[in-house]
Amino acid sequence: MKTKIREAAVTVGRSQLVKEYLGITLGILITAVGLDIFLIPNRLAAGGVSGLATVLHYGLGLPVGVMMLVLNAVLLTIGTRVYGARYGMKTIYGALGLSLMVDLLATVFNFTRVPGIADPILGTLYGGILTGIGMGIVFRNGGNTGGTDIIAQILVKYTDLGVGQLFLLVDGFVMLVAASVFGIKLALFGFIAVFIMGWVIDTIQEGIGVNKAAFIITEKSGEIAGAILNELKRGATGLSGRGLFTGEERETILCVVSRREIEFLRRVVHREDPRAFMLVTDVREVVGEGFGEFKL
Repeated sequence: MKTKIREAAVTVGRSQLVKEYLGITLGILITAVGLDIFLIPNRLAAGGVSGLATVLHYGLGLPVGVMMLVLNAVLLTIGTRVYGARYGMKTIYGALGLSLMVDLLATVFNFTRVPGIADPILGTLYGGILTGIGMGIVFRNGGNTGGTDIIAQILVKYTDLGVGQLFLLVDGFVMLVAASVFGIKLALFGFIAVFIMGWVIDTIQEGIGVNKAAFIITEKSGEIAGAILNELKRGATGLSGRGLFTGEERETILCVVSRREIEFLRRVVHREDPRAFMLVTDVREVVGEGFGEFKL
């Protein structure tokens, strides 16, 4: 029995690892497309190693992917020491894969000749969105694309900031270098692209869907909870609470619903207790019965 359980665990582990590498590969492809189609042709150094490689590409004429691979050498060593061998393999795979993919796509498709691509505004918006989606997918699968995002993922362990916010801070130096080479206008466009990228990364990390969490303080918790369970078909949790002004003990109901269900919940609460106090807030990711499953 123990042998079968161990074999099943190994099979699940391998399956999970394959899914993670497939996710990293997809993220690499999306990131490379964003770089090759929108950022590099418009001379937008959107932070990180790719931004420095873009500056060096136009200054020295060397392929962007090759420059990215060279610049990543030291940071790959740092990532391996902090996160261990498994993280190091994903780091090497991500950095090498993105470097090769960027040069491969640039060789096969000459995006600089595509009509409508040479627009810094479109490059900023779509380049930031695509690269943010790609790197967010890579991060969500436990890897990264090398460069300064390694530093961001290391710092996130020791700060309360999100990966995207740290990514924005670390890339300030790259913006200064880009401004000295491409001019302040393109550097500012690149900064906007980094901001968009960081926001998209955090969105992918925290979850795309937005649900609603409601805290309901009421004297009729039984009636409201019954309506939630029977009419809305959602679960609810009763939390013990005490009003600090009145000193009265009162039950607080916690309920998580989808966006389309929040109006029905408001009507239920108002019907059962018009004097109830209701607090509604956004929740990015919900796992458990009735919502999503744990995806590690």
